[in-house]
Amino acid sequence: PFATPVFDGAREPEIRHLLEVAGLPHAGKINLFDGMSGDQFDQPVTVGYIYMLKLSHLVDDKIHARSIGPYSLITQQPLGGKAQFGGQRFGEMEVWALEAYGAAHILQELLTAKSDDVYGRAKIYEAIVKGEPGIEPGVPESFNVLVRELQSLCLDVELMKRQKPPADKAAD
Repeated sequence: PFATPVFDGAREPEIRHLLEVAGLPHAGKINLFDGMSGDQFDQPVTVGYIYMLKLSHLVDDKIHARSIGPYSLITQQPLGGKAQFGGQRFGEMEVWALEAYGAAHILQELLTAKSDDVYGRAKIYEAIVKGEPGIEPGVPESFNVLVRELQSLCLDVELMKRQKPPADKAAD
């Protein structure tokens, strides 16, 4: 056995010479045997450390949190990624998990006020200060972007508010 620095160590000709001295094949591969049956494997295998690299994935470089931060100018959704001080993505599977637990109010807050509901974002602070239990969700900005894209395709999109039926007709 011998040791050599990882990147400035022995070159291939030196390694081949050391393999010859040790009585090993010059390719650096040896035949292995199945531990259960004792049969030899079809192909020779390189055994041992080939090379080592230091993993530079450190927790301090990975950890990221935000309470407030920048939003996209078009969709008004939080930017993504640590470099832009973005928010954590709450994807489909996470939504399904909260749906399974019946956490409707948390979902409503995550998908509206904490995402792209500009009106809700402004009103949520006011509701917390006044001690009100919840906020009325507004229209997500991504929906407004979709409407504008449809209008840019010359489609006449009209949004109407639903009117509640009169009290006497509701009883019928």
